[in-house]
Amino acid sequence: MDGFRIPIGSWVDAGVDWVRDNLDGLLTVIAVTVRWLVESLTDVLLDAPIVMAIVVAALIGWLVRSWQLAVGTVVSFALILGMGQWVTSMQTLALVLVATVVAVAISVPLGIWSARNDTVRAVMKPVMDFMQTMPAFVYLIPAITFFSIGVVPGLVSTVIFALPPGVRLTELGIRGVDSETVEAGHAFGATPGQILRGIQLPLAMPTIMAGVNQVIMLALSMAVVAGIVGADGLGKEVVESISTVNLAKGVEAGLSVVILAVYLDRVTAALGTPSAYRSSLLGVLRRRRSATTPNRETPAAAPHPAPVA
Repeated sequence: MDGFRIPIGSWVDAGVDWVRDNLDGLLTVIAVTVRWLVESLTDVLLDAPIVMAIVVAALIGWLVRSWQLAVGTVVSFALILGMGQWVTSMQTLALVLVATVVAVAISVPLGIWSARNDTVRAVMKPVMDFMQTMPAFVYLIPAITFFSIGVVPGLVSTVIFALPPGVRLTELGIRGVDSETVEAGHAFGATPGQILRGIQLPLAMPTIMAGVNQVIMLALSMAVVAGIVGADGLGKEVVESISTVNLAKGVEAGLSVVILAVYLDRVTAALGTPSAYRSSLLGVLRRRRSATTPNRETPAAAPHPAPVA
């Protein structure tokens, strides 16, 4: 077997070189668009008064989950501010939000397609296995080749790494919808699009939101990897702390990542199952609305017969 070698790496390298040489215009458009999205969202987050940003984040937590999350948000975000990590946290939050929106915009349609077509599912499954098990650092190599260093390769590698759970859980949610409910939709003459929008997507929404939650968590886990290629934010702080053996800086940046992850996890989990959080503002409003709405199914009380003299 001496001398036997399959040069897969060389083939991939040649393919990457071909893409770089022949699709330069497309890569430039992607780079400009991604950089503009991240920088614009970062400017919005940093231009807002810090107190107002914390209050808005707390209100979102109270709106969808509970007042306890609102209080925890104020305390934890104040801790980020006190550690001097506010700017880097907003840079990381902007990167994660843009990466999540792009990943969800790609993964949900792919998951729906995979759930409705067995051939697509058979092709998609090994591709998702490959994307999910490939070491995250490997994605940085072609990303740097295409986009140099900075926020763009960090976001592209984040999207690729975070995308598979969105596809898998969307497919799982659609396939898990009760078949009798779907058949009832067919029996009433609903089109496939109407069944998807009116039956399958609403019933699969908790599972789909669990997939979105996982996409966000994986995107945050890539913050440090994105920092290696020069993306601004908490990941860059962690990388600098490693290179200078600065434990204090590393702990503060790492703790800020954890705080952002917990906040985004609790909010997105609550969005998937809103009825489970009765103490949220939305839950309180729903109960008050149902209490003030008259029950039309209850028949009106019959008038008492007139007393017989």
